[in-house]
Amino acid sequence: MVSNHVSQAFATKVAEHGVTVAEWCLMRTLYGREPTAPSRIADEMGLTRGAVTRLADRLIAKGLVVRVASAEDGRRQTLALTARGSDLVPHLAALADRNDTELFGCLGADERAALERLLRTLADRGRMTAVPTD
Repeated sequence: MVSNHVSQAFATKVAEHGVTVAEWCLMRTLYGREPTAPSRIADEMGLTRGAVTRLADRLIAKGLVVRVASAEDGRRQTLALTARGSDLVPHLAALADRNDTELFGCLGADERAALERLLRTLADRGRMTAVPTD
């Protein structure tokens, strides 16, 4: 129930800015870095290349990401945030922080550390490495 509430609260906040949680995760991965091959992004995010392509296609349609073909090899492509995408990431990061504070701010530092430790243990045991790709 807590997971669903946290996820839904954040999804609602980012939806007001025209992106999904999965799109936000890709934007956050691209933020502050040189144009990067989709295959590398897929490896880092724990997603398939097809999932990254679908997310990138949606963000390209929204004007938040660009795909550039290599001048040397047209089959090789990279992804990068547009200026608009780069401007949006810090704002969405602030929303994520605010969402965490709203939902977990009632916990003391020790309680929060214990919760994070327990969740990491569950994620490790469940081999939860991929980002949701809604």
